[in-house]
Amino acid sequence: MKPDLFKAKAADLHHQIIAWRRHIHANPELSFQEFNTAAYVETMLGEMGIASQRLAETGIVALVKGSSDNGRTIALRADMDALPITEANEVDYKSKIEGVMHACGHDVHTSCLLGAAYILHETREHWKGEVKFIFQPGEEKLPGGASLMINEGVLTNPAPEAIIGQHVMPFIETGKAGFRSGIYMASTDEIYLTIKGKGGHGAMPHLNIDPVAISAQLITALQQVISRNANPTVPSVLSFGKVIANGATNVIPDQVYMEGTFRTMDENWRARAHECIKEIVNSVCSMYGATAVLEIRKGYPVLNNDEVLTTHARKVAVEYLGQENIVDLDLWMAAEDFAFYSHKIPACFYRLGTGNKEKGITSSVHTPTFNIDENALPIGAGLMAWMAVSFLERP
Repeated sequence: MKPDLFKAKAADLHHQIIAWRRHIHANPELSFQEFNTAAYVETMLGEMGIASQRLAETGIVALVKGSSDNGRTIALRADMDALPITEANEVDYKSKIEGVMHACGHDVHTSCLLGAAYILHETREHWKGEVKFIFQPGEEKLPGGASLMINEGVLTNPAPEAIIGQHVMPFIETGKAGFRSGIYMASTDEIYLTIKGKGGHGAMPHLNIDPVAISAQLITALQQVISRNANPTVPSVLSFGKVIANGATNVIPDQVYMEGTFRTMDENWRARAHECIKEIVNSVCSMYGATAVLEIRKGYPVLNNDEVLTTHARKVAVEYLGQENIVDLDLWMAAEDFAFYSHKIPACFYRLGTGNKEKGITSSVHTPTFNIDENALPIGAGLMAWMAVSFLERP
């Protein structure tokens, strides 16, 4: 088969995918609260003649079968949740929900997957095998909707051989796609730390156990987890973004609360780093007579793009978009719960270009001005459909 049929179907569907995307964008829902979005997806699939079922309350799984069963199944995945951000874009489809916005492109992922489902359903007489569509909740919040969907059996009955996920990338121009084999995105863990000392008057520090001074020592000391414990060849990040003391100019508080993140790209080092963090926290606090309450919430694992599958997906993308429109991706220290799938079956997570400098569409994800060039929508839908069929019909 050649991709021309899929390109034509995607082009015909352009305005419909825009409508889907704009509806979802205007009606965003936070992680694990995607009840209206899930109902909308169910309705759209039903209108296509595609049956679906719920998993993990707000997750949806659907299946399209080709002309015959060749014993192969592939899964395509999209996430549906939005972020707690107030939209600054002045567009007709601006978020109607105060303080909630599709600032990470999950509206794009969902509408593109709906488009891929439509295209594959319309062309099912032309290919063999099965395609499973996973519309998943809660990518933006631990424990990650992917983990819940997996626990409820999304990778069974039928069991896909592989899974492909697509994510918007505003730094790549529309019409292009990016790929990277092997380790691609970092693990992510959340650190919650309370340092308990003894508060008092700021003029009499000798009578107190100052948790503010200890927190400063800890932030500095914990950087040694990276600089003196991590292998320099393994990307690692340890950052603290919240420190709350609630004292005053002359008041030393009883405690200081801190939140941070630890990210890396090696699972063995990740486990050892947790122990290093615990040891440093306890030793520094003990040295000054304070105590600590430390919680490290283990988040998403390292995302690993299967080399065989990703090589195949890249080759297929070249056929669909042209060699000049395929870019190499760098390591990305952000995290994605798609990584959970990559630890279960061969996975490929690639980037769809959605930026357009001429139109002024350049804002990063997770910002109140994030938007996309909607010409990327039929590309995203058609490319996913073509990838699925090419995988199913490979020799």
